[in-house]
Order: sequence, then structure tokens, then C-alpha cells
Amino acid sequence: MVSRGCVGLNVERAESVSRAQTDCSHTALGGRAAVTAHPQSSGSTQHPACRLLFTDMENDEILAQTNPASPSDSEARTLRKRPRPTATKINSGQSAAADCARQRSPGSAQLQQLRTALRVRPPPGPALPGRAARHGEFWDLVAITAADAEQERAFRRQLAAKLRGGELPLGVRYHVFVDPPGHKIGNGGSTLHVLQCLENLYGDKWTSFIVLLIHSGGYSQRLPNASALGKIFTALPFGDPVYQMLELKLAMYIDFPRHMKPGILITCSDDIELYSTGPTETITFDKPGFTALAHPSDLAVGTTHGVFVLDPSSLSGEGGLEYASCHRFLHKPDVQTMRRCGAVCVRRNSSQLDSFADHSDSEVDSECVYTDSIFYIDHGTAKQLLAFYKQIDTLCCEIDAYGDFLQALGRGTTQDHTKNTSKATKEESQLAEVRQKLCSLLKGTSLNVIVLNNSKFYHIGTTQEYLFHFTSDSKLKFELNLLPEAFSISSDKAETLGGSASIIQSILEPGCFVGPGSIIEYSRIGPGVLVGKNCIVSGSCINLEVDIPSNCFLSSLSVKIDDQVKYVSMVFSVEDDLKKNVELLSDTNSLRFFGVSLRECLELWGVQVSDQLFSGENSQFGLWTARIFPVCSSLSESVRMSLNMLNSVQRVSAFTLKGFKLLSVQEMLAYKDVEDMLKFRNEIRDEICLKRQKDKSDL
Repeated sequence: MVSRGCVGLNVERAESVSRAQTDCSHTALGGRAAVTAHPQSSGSTQHPACRLLFTDMENDEILAQTNPASPSDSEARTLRKRPRPTATKINSGQSAAADCARQRSPGSAQLQQLRTALRVRPPPGPALPGRAARHGEFWDLVAITAADAEQERAFRRQLAAKLRGGELPLGVRYHVFVDPPGHKIGNGGSTLHVLQCLENLYGDKWTSFIVLLIHSGGYSQRLPNASALGKIFTALPFGDPVYQMLELKLAMYIDFPRHMKPGILITCSDDIELYSTGPTETITFDKPGFTALAHPSDLAVGTTHGVFVLDPSSLSGEGGLEYASCHRFLHKPDVQTMRRCGAVCVRRNSSQLDSFADHSDSEVDSECVYTDSIFYIDHGTAKQLLAFYKQIDTLCCEIDAYGDFLQALGRGTTQDHTKNTSKATKEESQLAEVRQKLCSLLKGTSLNVIVLNNSKFYHIGTTQEYLFHFTSDSKLKFELNLLPEAFSISSDKAETLGGSASIIQSILEPGCFVGPGSIIEYSRIGPGVLVGKNCIVSGSCINLEVDIPSNCFLSSLSVKIDDQVKYVSMVFSVEDDLKKNVELLSDTNSLRFFGVSLRECLELWGVQVSDQLFSGENSQFGLWTARIFPVCSSLSESVRMSLNMLNSVQRVSAFTLKGFKLLSVQEMLAYKDVEDMLKFRNEIRDEICLKRQKDKSDL
């Protein structure tokens, strides 16, 4: 099977885009662009490596001008000592055996093209001469959702920095759309709101756009190192400088716009889809209604995703890509429901679909279901959804773009889910009514499914998933060749690094140790620092001799209080549940901090349990809202204080927090100083560049 797609950078396609240049007169972009390809070396039979030459912008105001505020946007702005683990030097190379195995893996050829294209990034420079990009060559507009005004500002500043630094493609309107203030509306509500914003900005013209909509509006409570700056800006362990999820999303989907009619492709900010198809197979989004990608998954995976009940007569089980008819969509069903509804199928040794399983035939070969990832809505359907949104006075409930849109589709759909609010954040009176209206609205609308028989879906939205995919021998790490050290400085003198650690844009000084399975990102680790196993250290400066215990999560933020820049470091276990809440103060004993009752921790820190201990307007008490982290005058001091808190818990010794202003994680995000955090990252980047220049001149 010849690999061609990886949701999907195709090198020939990238070269086509690379020949295009756009002078975008629309206020959404103020830069000029070109994308160039390296000439192929003489006699070479491989595709030439492509380079994307990206735009630069003169100032933040350009981006601000691209996002004129809708009334809701304006309204939103008014709111609110232990044994050392075995440590070995990182080896960034790959063994010959691993290389051979990778060449034989499904999709390896295409994935190699992806790596080749992504790894070579040119420095920012003047735009090269070229022609205007043809309509449909790339996205007309990329929309990123934000949960509130603070998150919106953080996203815009990072986009502006990327545009100034030449890190994003040209010819694209970039927008950040903030959810309306008030009730949470879910990613389905955010989708409807984005449609409204597009019409407000562009009138009827928006119906001619090819749009990429990235949902990134959550607070990332399960991966808190992404909370301050957003999951879509999560760093990845490859690229020079390192890539973030946004760049990867744009690269993965680079081939889609050419085979897409005007409409909206909807994706989330914390997932990656890889696939292989045959040389003549093309993913096309050109049908009315909804079109979704489907991936073969274990039944256990299906219980946490959407599952397609496919018409077996529409599947042959041959090739890497098939267009199938969907009878019904199930949202996070249990295994019994999957079997009862006919969603379970059997895959033979060839890894292709063979036949649908009988309800009693569960042991033949391997069973699977086809699960969801990204989906497309044509503009005719999008206009129907927008008209529906306009009829709602105020949306006061969470709508799921997958559970509530897709579940209303298909010939075999029922309205059972409209009365089931057990999986909603809370049972709101409006939810059942909205679901029923959506069912009526979307009845008869097509749900087209593109079955990718040789594909994989990866989610990187929790600390455990983050650690597993970046540090263990995961399939994702293998397929994308994620690096143990990406755009970083580490000393050759020490047994400084665990063999499976992941170091991303960080500086590790001689004499420090990082245990296996740990991730260090955007940090400076000084001599005498021991980082245990399976830790996450993000945005921190650690310049004192200290042991960071295994399974520790440490993330530092800059905050601005009374116009002064201060620093706070949050520390937890990677297994702590930051989403758990209790409604009574007497129940806070059930909250666990590094495996210890929060009440016991508070006693050690000299902090009293009261309503004032927790931030937020509601009476939900949890680790997310607990005011326990001290505000400090320096980054390194904030790290020292938080680690002393943890040390007192582990040694059951008192450590007083009296005299300090204490913030919760919720408040840290509200007070965050994005500019100062980006400044710290840039200082690390500049030092790495200078060190490389010096090393090169020395040679």
C-alpha cells in the first residue's frame, strides 16, 4: 500500500502551495507570503523536502484589526532526599533496526514526508516574488475558539507573535472567537457562535469560505501546563524551533482544502489523526450535510468516543479509504449498546474489515468499531444551524458538537439522547429542548462517513496521555519520530537525562538529572536539580539544589497583580484530579493532593478551611479553586516555595504559608501575564540560538 495521506501533508501538495504567494489586502493578514521548495538533488528519486515560508507581521495591532468585536465579544471584555532514579544520556539517534521497522510500518512513507516537511523551517525574511494563491489551495480562514476574554487575549498575542516570527502560513485570515459570557455552551454552542461571528464580519461572503475551526476553549484541567496559553499552543518534541499543535494541525490538513467545497472542517486542539491510503485514493469533502472521518478502534476506545453504525453493504473492506453510509451515530456508548446496534465489526489478519459480527460472535479474530475524529459541514447545513442559533434567545446549556449534532443524523437515529442529560455537565432545563429542536432541524440530513481502514487516532489531553505519547515507546512517538531532545541545550558532562525523557526548548545545565519518562518544556534546570520519574516541568526556572519527586507536576506562571509582575508555581501529582469538586466544606477531606487528604495538607501549611479558601462564585470546592499557591517576586522563588509545600506533605512536617498572598489555579489563569511568559520562552530560545552559533563558529 502506498502511503499518501496523514490527515495529511502530501509533499507534492505542499510544493504546490509553496509556489503560491498572497498579498492579503483583507485586514485578517497584513503580511506577504510565499512557500518555497528545495530543489531536488541531482539523481535523487525521493520527493524534495519542502519548506513553508511563513508570514511576518509588524505589530500586534494587525491581528487585533482582524477580529472586530461582535457585541458578545465586547461584553466579554468587561468581565471578568530520596534515591536517584537511573539516569542515562539522551541518545537522539535511532537504531538501524528501528529505522527498518519504521519503513515497514503503515503510512511510514507518508509520515516520513511529513517529518521532512515539518523539520525544515526557514528563518523569517522578505516575501519572495510569486503569484496570488488560487482559491481553494489552502484555508480561507482559520478560527480558534476561546472560553473567555482572558483566553482570547492570550491566543491573539501568541498568534501575533507567530505571525511576526514567520511561523504561520500566509493567505489565511486568522480569528479568535470568544464564547459569549455567562453559561458554558460547549463546543457545539461555540460552533454556532462562530457561525454568527463569521456572518457578522463577512456578511454572505462567509458562505464561500473554506474554514478550519479548531476548538480550543477549554481550561485544560487534565493537562494544566496547557491551561495558561492554550492546548492549541502545546509544544511538540520535534522541529527546530519546536512546533506546537497549531502548526501540526495546519500541516496535517494541508491537502484537504483542495478537495473541499466551501464549508467548515471542525477539529479539536488536542488530537492527532494519522492514516495511510492508496495512490489513487483521495479524501474529498464535497457532499451536502455532514462528512466525518472514521477510524478503526478497540471497543474500549469506543466507550469514550463517538461510534458510527455503518451500513455493511456500503463497505468492501478493501483499500485504505472507503466512502460509507452511516445508519446511526452513537455517542460514548457502552459495549452492550455497540453490539445491540450493530456497530461492532471483525477485522481479519490483513487488518481490513471482513464482516460485521454477530451479537454472539465476539471471539473471532479482532473486533473493532469505527470511531469519530474530525468532521465537515457544508455551507448549506451551516446556514441552517445558524438560523437555528438566531432563534434561541440565549443559549444556557452545553451543546456537544459530536453528541448533539451527529447523534441527530442517520436513518436509524432516535430521540432517546434528547432526554438523557446524565452526561451533561449539569442537568439544565434548556438542554432537552435544544436537543429535540436539533433533531427536528437535522432530520434527513446526510451523515457521510469516510472510513480510513489504516488509520490511528491519538488524544493528548491528559497528563497521562501526554507522558505516555511523548516519553514511552508509544506508536505516536514511533510513527512521528518524536525526539527525546528538541531545540534544547544539555550538557555532555552529566548522566543528566533519562533515556526516555523528553526535553522541549529547555536549558539543562551540567550536574542536573532528569529521570526516565519525564517531560521538561520551556524551562531552565540548574546544577544539582534532580527530576524524578514521570514528571512534567513547564515554564520553570530552578536554580537551587532540589529533588523533584517522581510523578510530580510543576508549572510556573507569570501573573500581574496591581500592575506588578509576580510569579506563582502550581505543584500537583500527575495523577491528581483537578476536575473533582465537592459541594460541602466538610467533604474536602475527599480531595487528594499527592495522595494525601487536602485537609491534612492545609493543616501542615497553617491554612484554615473556609469558604474564603476557594475562589469562584459557585460553591464548588476542589483543587482547581483552592487558594494554596504563594505569590512570589521571582520565578525561582515561586518554584522553591511550591516544592517546599510538597516536601512538607511528603515528610509530614509543618511549612507555614502565613504572610503570603495565595492564589488558586483558577485565579492564576485570570491574572496571567502572557507577555512575560512568552518573554521567558523567547529568552530560552535566544540563548539556545546563540549557543548553537557559538558552537558552529568554534567548529
